[in-house]
Formats: sequence, C-alpha cells, structure tokens
Amino acid sequence: MSLLWISAGMIALGLGVVGVFLPLVPTVPFLLLAAWCFSRSSPRLHNWLLRHPVFGPSIRDWRDSGAISRRGKRMASISIAAVFGLSIVLQLPPLLLAVQALVLGLVLIFIWTRPAA
Repeated sequence: MSLLWISAGMIALGLGVVGVFLPLVPTVPFLLLAAWCFSRSSPRLHNWLLRHPVFGPSIRDWRDSGAISRRGKRMASISIAAVFGLSIVLQLPPLLLAVQALVLGLVLIFIWTRPAA
C-alpha cells in the first residue's frame, strides 16, 4: 500500500511542478495532494516537501490555517478570468458559459473567503 501512496504522491507532485510553468494548471492543489499521499507513505518525502523553499510555504499555510496567500488568490483570479475569457472568445454555447460562470464564481468565492497567509 505504501508504494501506491508514494506513486500517487509522485504523480501529484509532477502535476504540481507542471502547474508552475503552465498558468492554467493548478499547482497548490496537486502539491497538497502530494503532501497528503506522502504523509501516509514516506515521512522523508513528506518532510522534504514541507521544507521545500518553493512548495513548502503554500502547503504549510494551508495545513496550519487553511490560508491562501494574496498572490495566490490574485493569480487564481487571473487564471479563472483568462479561462472564462477564452471560453467567450471560442463562442461556447450560452448554457455551457452559464454553468462555467457559476462553477468558477463559486471557486472564486471559496478562494477569497479563505484567510490570507
């Protein structure tokens, strides 16, 4: 079972790293998933991820207080606006745009109601 958790953690970590370079791929949710998987399988990998100078602060902020940095909130909002703008430019059907607007609006509410790190 430990190998399964390590594998899942590595996949999530890989997706999180991809998210650093591709603005529409979320980084922190994948890092949180990786930390959770590593906490169940490898204390060494879990501690490495928590101490990582780039990835660690976001994970610790969320773990300690459910907080999202102001920069993270701004970047998420910009990404959400870009995705919705792209959907409009691509002339997606109005029903799909309405569903997307509802879901993305709820995501924004969630993000902006979290405490700031």
